[in-house]
Amino acid sequence: MRADPVEAERFLEAHPTVEAVQVVITDAGGVARGKNLAREELTTLYAQGRNVAGSILGLDMRGEDVEETGLVWSAGDADKTCWPVPGTLKPAPWLSRPTGQLLMTMHEADGSPAAADPRHALARVVDRLVADGYRPVVAVELEFYLVEPDGAGIRPATGLMTGERSARHDAYGLGKLDEMSPLFDDIYSAARLQSLPARTLMSEYAPGQFEVTLEHRADALAAADEAIQWKRLVRGVAARHGRIATFMAKPFGHLAGSGMHVHVSLAGPDGDNLFASADPRGTPLLAQAIGGLKVTLPEAMVLFAPNANSYRRFRRLSYAPVAATWGINNRSVGFRIPSGPAASRHVEHRIAGADANPYLAVATVLAGMHHGITGRLDPGAPVTGNGYDLPRDAGLPLDWSAALTRAGESTLLKEYLGGNFVDTFIAIKRAECERFNSEPTELDYAWYLRLA
Repeated sequence: MRADPVEAERFLEAHPTVEAVQVVITDAGGVARGKNLAREELTTLYAQGRNVAGSILGLDMRGEDVEETGLVWSAGDADKTCWPVPGTLKPAPWLSRPTGQLLMTMHEADGSPAAADPRHALARVVDRLVADGYRPVVAVELEFYLVEPDGAGIRPATGLMTGERSARHDAYGLGKLDEMSPLFDDIYSAARLQSLPARTLMSEYAPGQFEVTLEHRADALAAADEAIQWKRLVRGVAARHGRIATFMAKPFGHLAGSGMHVHVSLAGPDGDNLFASADPRGTPLLAQAIGGLKVTLPEAMVLFAPNANSYRRFRRLSYAPVAATWGINNRSVGFRIPSGPAASRHVEHRIAGADANPYLAVATVLAGMHHGITGRLDPGAPVTGNGYDLPRDAGLPLDWSAALTRAGESTLLKEYLGGNFVDTFIAIKRAECERFNSEPTELDYAWYLRLA
């Protein structure tokens, strides 16, 4: 759906001091790419789009070209046209210069969606569900750390109120929230300006770790857009307070990792929750959806854990699942049905790290659910008690290289997300894997430098 130029006109009228607008294109790795446009360019952007090098969707995490994507020199580094995402033009109050922010999607010269754009991959999956009479209702829950530099590394950030740094885990501790209250006050203020549905804030299971839940949306694309905007907002506000907000999956080896929990239900044509049931297990449709999540997880793992660091999160007793398991009101499993009123019944997908691309995490969850529903798959018995007591799932790739291999062999991912998109994503991640593994680390030197 093309954005209406009236949106730009109304924004400029409501924000007369805005001097520039950042246009943001999210690449396969979830990295924000784009440009700063002058205020005077905004209405033209809405009317005509903006040509941008197509290779922007073929970059690795460090912003280096990956020629194997076919988007760089073999394509002559050709331009593609980017168009605004309706409803995403908003102020960016953490920037010193009065600036707006606008999400964009990339299209081919003929107007068709660019195959390598991850937002289009999500749109393809949503379209399949809607065609079958299901409308996804999605909420994204993100964990993150507030950190600060410590020599060559990082450490949990000192509090803003007292300047003290706590080594206590202090899960649910209100004191941790109080210590960072100036920062969180600004985060919530910025969220209101951007109309982002930021809800519950809590301190998580590590010093400096926090979690915010975004509200359920009956529009999966909007829910993912908001997660993209939220991550950028949190990083920007934290920087204004001299802190680094990181969504890295495992920033500290001895502390909890950070996850992206995707909450999903399906609504029917009348808007009613098709998973709603007085039975804590939910409806048979919910069971089939979980069956699909279980069976597709091995080939989909790299979409939820896309980076080398992602796999350090999967450890026993870590609140990160290590098997394709499901349960009711049980945080030791991968797919959890939370307790609550019958009308709220849904599945919480707990696999993805906070470093995952929200578009791809949501798309892959929905693809697994649709696959389970169309195949009427049985999820088996739910886990009761400690899911970590079960053997690790031998079929679940819990290292980067193995996960890339499984995804590269998947016909299901190509069917749902698009063959060209999956090929591009795998090419980028294989190049990253090779580049990452070729670089010695400080740990290499500490362990191996003085070997006899």
